[in-house]
Amino acid sequence: MQGFIKRYNTLPIREIWLVDIEDGKEKLEIVGALAQRMWDASPYDVKVHLTLDRREALKDADFVTTQFRVGLLNARIKDERIPLSHGMLGQETNGAGGMFKLLRTAPVIKGIVEDMKELCPNAWLINFTNPSGMITETVIRQCGWKRCIGLCNVPVNIMLQEPAMLGLKEGDLNFEFAGLNHFHFHRVYNAHTGENVTHQIAYKMMEDDKSNMQNIQNEKFLLDHLLAMDCLPCGYHRYYYLTDEMMKKELEDFAKHETRAESVKEVERQLFELYKDPALHEMPELLGKRGGKYYSDAACETINAIYNNSGKVMVVSTENRGALPDLPEDAIVEVSARITRHGAEPLAFGHMEPAVRGMVQLMKAMEETIIEAALTGNYNKALEAFEINPLVKHGKCAQELLDEMLVAHKKYLPQFAEKIAELEAKGVTVQDETARKLCEQGL
Repeated sequence: MQGFIKRYNTLPIREIWLVDIEDGKEKLEIVGALAQRMWDASPYDVKVHLTLDRREALKDADFVTTQFRVGLLNARIKDERIPLSHGMLGQETNGAGGMFKLLRTAPVIKGIVEDMKELCPNAWLINFTNPSGMITETVIRQCGWKRCIGLCNVPVNIMLQEPAMLGLKEGDLNFEFAGLNHFHFHRVYNAHTGENVTHQIAYKMMEDDKSNMQNIQNEKFLLDHLLAMDCLPCGYHRYYYLTDEMMKKELEDFAKHETRAESVKEVERQLFELYKDPALHEMPELLGKRGGKYYSDAACETINAIYNNSGKVMVVSTENRGALPDLPEDAIVEVSARITRHGAEPLAFGHMEPAVRGMVQLMKAMEETIIEAALTGNYNKALEAFEINPLVKHGKCAQELLDEMLVAHKKYLPQFAEKIAELEAKGVTVQDETARKLCEQGL
């Protein structure tokens, strides 16, 4: 709402529809009331509609933004705690947790696209449902909906924070991003001289990596590794390049019931108490602890750029179209792109160093495989994706983790119903006590 309000002069919105499912009705009403208060406190006459009927909201829409979590935060708690109980990283969009978030989410986004084809065939779908890159790939490559752009706040944070690391201001640096969502790399240049300052930032990262996300432990990368890559990783790469260090902290949080999902659930509880205040008509400071900082600017500016054909350069998930020659033309990649009325026009990045190229290609193969599993309910494909994911132990460990998570999430995985019934008949159960209690409560 804040992003739309400050852009109203160039993006004259008439009405906004907020949609949720029955389980989210109370949240919808609380957020909807706050959203309307924000508009009422502005000079603009905009009506916020609330509905539990997705089709009612989609009819004749110009833009559709998607941000949802199938299974709510309780599902995220399972995604994080169950892998950790097996000695593997538990994370929202990476490793086993990220793959299971995709398994639950891909069929739902497919249903939304099917409704859009009927009810708003000319609308743009702006997605920041995680895992954003894989959801965007599902929409564009598997559902055939080309009018889609995927967003993430990580590149925005990097571009806002890295200039200060060199004593510069926003606008003093130019950035080139390429890779996959939560697995991208970037190069940096002085906007005035054209000098490549990527290595300068690498050295500064050894002092304090201000570009890292607040929800990711700020372990230091290896300087020699950064210099060899000749580009900079994003914060999520710590899970892949510093696995042992990250795992130690994750296990400590796991033991104290302070995993990110459990912490966020408490922050959300506090936030919704604030949102209920009828005097509140602006974004509360506590929202900064929830994560997702700068999403407002990313989403609203993308819509603004399409509407006004501005050509603004942003970092988005979109079709490759040669920007990364090391990946297929139609693969969905996260790259710097010019945003016009035609959507995202990716900017060429070129070939990556072999070690970087190999990691990106492996992760893209994993993404394609788990998407196929999500849309078909193919257990073997899900196991194959687990086997090639670098954050999952391979062999029997991978299969045991997959089986337990399938049982834990059975409520939201109807495409695997037959396999899950088979696993339960064999005695597969959820071992982590917290996750098991959620399952027993039907959550």
